[in-house]
Amino acid sequence: MDEKRRHALRDTVKGTLLERCGMEIVDIDARGGTMTMPVAGNTQPAGLLHGGATIALAESVASLAGVLHAREVHGEGAQAVGTSVSALHHRSAREGVVTATCAVRHAGRQVASYLVDVHDDQGTLLSTITVSTALLPPR
Repeated sequence: MDEKRRHALRDTVKGTLLERCGMEIVDIDARGGTMTMPVAGNTQPAGLLHGGATIALAESVASLAGVLHAREVHGEGAQAVGTSVSALHHRSAREGVVTATCAVRHAGRQVASYLVDVHDDQGTLLSTITVSTALLPPR
């Protein structure tokens, strides 16, 4: 990912849930990408990574990829919003950083769908999440 895009995306996440959860963009384009999130600060009372935080990470990486796809299709100013999320949690984490890797499954003019796998520091699969996004032309 080029530095110009990285800085532009960093600016868009300021003050959002992504920033509050400590999510970091590693790489992103219209076909998918990778983001990380610390377990610390994103746990449930039992001390495990919160499933909702995991879903938020997955929806975030897919939505950012969707925005980039929307802009390829509809031009600058287009957006993408999550419309459907389905998560299967296989196991959880207690510490470290988790990594969400997103890959496009469908990239149309109105909808883009992504498959996201979330792994822990050891590479163990924690969750498999599908995310669909609606592509919104500029207003």
